[in-house]
Amino acid sequence: MFRHLRPPLSLFSALSFILTLVVLHTPAWSDETCQSPYMAKITGVEEFVYVWTLGAEGVGDGSDKLVTVDVREDSETFGQVIASVSVGGRHEAHHGGLTDDRRYFWVGGLDDSQIYIFDIYSDPANPRLHTTIHDFEAASGGAVGPHVYYALPGRMMIASLSNSTDKGGQAAIVEYTNSGSYISTHWIPNAATSTIPGAEFADGYGYDARVLPRKNVMLSSSFTGHNNYMRDLEDLMSDDEAMANFGNSMVLWNLHTRQPLKAFSTPGAPLEIRWAIQDDHNYAFTTTALTSKIWLVYEDDQGEWQADAVADIGNAADIPLPVDISLSSDDNFLWVDTFMDGMARLFDVSDPHNPKQVFEKKIGAQVNMVSQSWDGKRVYFTSSLLANWDKKGADNEQYLKAYTWNGEALVDRFEIDFWAAGLGRPHVMRFGSRALYGM
Repeated sequence: MFRHLRPPLSLFSALSFILTLVVLHTPAWSDETCQSPYMAKITGVEEFVYVWTLGAEGVGDGSDKLVTVDVREDSETFGQVIASVSVGGRHEAHHGGLTDDRRYFWVGGLDDSQIYIFDIYSDPANPRLHTTIHDFEAASGGAVGPHVYYALPGRMMIASLSNSTDKGGQAAIVEYTNSGSYISTHWIPNAATSTIPGAEFADGYGYDARVLPRKNVMLSSSFTGHNNYMRDLEDLMSDDEAMANFGNSMVLWNLHTRQPLKAFSTPGAPLEIRWAIQDDHNYAFTTTALTSKIWLVYEDDQGEWQADAVADIGNAADIPLPVDISLSSDDNFLWVDTFMDGMARLFDVSDPHNPKQVFEKKIGAQVNMVSQSWDGKRVYFTSSLLANWDKKGADNEQYLKAYTWNGEALVDRFEIDFWAAGLGRPHVMRFGSRALYGM
C-alpha cells in the first residue's frame, strides 16, 4: 500500500535551480517571512490576512472557513473581517500554503484529509473556493492528515501526519501539481526500513517539510499520528502509552531526488522548521513541543549536517508547549509561541548556536500561530491549536491579534474576537495583496 514513486524528472531539477537563482536575487520588499523561496513576493505592505479557521458547534454556521481580514491602515474596514467562505462541516482545519504564483491558497483538514483550494487572485478581498480534493488518502497510497503545504515550482508539497493503515505516526510527503493532480508520494524513513546515516533515530513520523535550494536539501520534522492528535489533550497526556507515540527525529533529504540522506535525534516532537533566509546562512531552527528546546540544524565546517539543542524555552517542567515560530528576514530574531502559557518569546539568534531571550509577552490564555512581516514591524498571532487540544472554559480564547513591533515592545494594532464574531477557532494565517496581481 505504501507506494514509492520514481524521483522527479531532471527537467524539474533544472527548473528548480533556475527559479531559485531568480528568486534569491530578486528583492523582497515586504511579505510574511519563512515562506517558500519559490513563492512570488508581495512588493508592498500586506493588505489582507487570510485565516483558515476551525468551525465550532453552535458558533455561526459551525463550519470550517477561510476568513479574510482587512489590514490596510487607510481603509474604513481596517482590522475587520471583510469576507468569510465556509467549506461545510468540520474537518479539523489546520495549516495551509500558497502556490508559487500566489494565486491559490491550499488548506486542509487533519481529520478526513479533505483539501480545499481557494482562488485569492481574482478578487484578493473576496477569495472563493476553487476546487476540493477528496481523494488525498487514496491517491497518495494511504497518507492521512495533510498538514503543511509548501510551494515548489508548479507544484505543492504536502507533509502528512499519519497513515490509513493504523492511524499512527508513519507519515509521508506528497506532491501535487498546482492544478490539483497527484504526482508522487515519499514515505518518511523509519529504523526498520532505512540504512541512511542515523537510521537508528528514524521513526517515520512527519510534520513539516521545507527546503534550502542552494544546498539542494530538504528537512522534515515529526509530530504524532491521527490516533493522538484527534484525542482530548488532557486525556492524551494522562496516557503514558499514547505519549510515547510522538516523533523524536528530523530527516535531511536530497531536494532534487527526494531521497533521504540522514536522520537526526531531536527528542520531544520537533515541529515548525524555519530555514535561515540570508544567502550565506546554511542552517535551520525548530522547537521541540514536549522538551521545550530550540534546535539548530546546520552545515558544519566539513560540509556535514548536524543537529544540536541550543536553547531552552521557558521551564520545560511546566510543559509550556512550544508551537509556532517565525524567523526575522535578517535571521537575527526568532519569535517562539508557547501554547499552554500563552506567551510569545523573542530570541536573539544572531549567533545561531547561542540564542538569547530578549523579550516576552503574554498574548492570551493560549496562543498558537505567529506571522511577521518582512520588515519585522508587524506581528500577528492566532489562538487555536487543535479542536480537542484548545483549552476549556474561560481560557478557551479565540482571536486574531495584531501588533506593531517597535524594537522594544509589541504595541496593540487591533484584535478580533472570533467567538464574538461567530467564526470559530482561528489557526494559520497568510498575507495577501492586490498589488501582486497588478490591481
